[in-house]
Amino acid sequence: MTATVPALGTRTAEGSALQAVLLDMDGTLVDTEGFWWEAEVEVFAELGHLLEEKHRAVVVGGPMSRSAGYLVEVTGADIPLPELCVMLNDRFEERIGRELPLMPGAARLLGELAAHEIPTALVSASHRRIIDRVLKSLGPEHFALSVAGDEVPRTKPHPDPYLLAAAGLDADPTRCVVVEDTTTGVAAAEAAGCRVVAVPSLTPIPGTAGRTVVGSLEEVDLAFLRSLITLNG
Repeated sequence: MTATVPALGTRTAEGSALQAVLLDMDGTLVDTEGFWWEAEVEVFAELGHLLEEKHRAVVVGGPMSRSAGYLVEVTGADIPLPELCVMLNDRFEERIGRELPLMPGAARLLGELAAHEIPTALVSASHRRIIDRVLKSLGPEHFALSVAGDEVPRTKPHPDPYLLAAAGLDADPTRCVVVEDTTTGVAAAEAAGCRVVAVPSLTPIPGTAGRTVVGSLEEVDLAFLRSLITLNG
């Protein structure tokens, strides 16, 4: 990981069984899932290909390599995958340079977690260059560490990013709550053994055992997160 892990004064707070909160970025904290699709549509148009709306649900929330590879396959675009990924990242970075809206409730939740010294990590399938750009707006002080999609051998939907984040915070994954907006991210968090709060952005996510679905981050606060993990659960 590029980010360093500062010394944490306490791993839990006020006797809670909650040890850490692990947060997705795009579509969860920042309203950027649509920006990625805009970038993909624009880049492929320049390559001479029209992306159909039906492909959007396939690529949402996925790692760059998987999404780009899928779009190359369905369009037949003649471009090396590494070159395409650079183009997509460049276009996305240009877009967030003009506007980077936070999701409703994101700033309040980050402030509350920081105020109570809850170990918090940012875990994204986006590349490090994008995460570092977004952190300038979110406030890097809100996160003990961050994990980027290009820093792990296997990113979401594999559990590796969340297992790495939990280990970096010296936390048991089963005592961590993950907040995610896509089925890909939810799958990664659940495979890691974490409790999940799903805040669906573009596609519905059903509630299941160990997974709570809410309408927005405005429904999520520290008391709610702590209630999801009990000392015996």
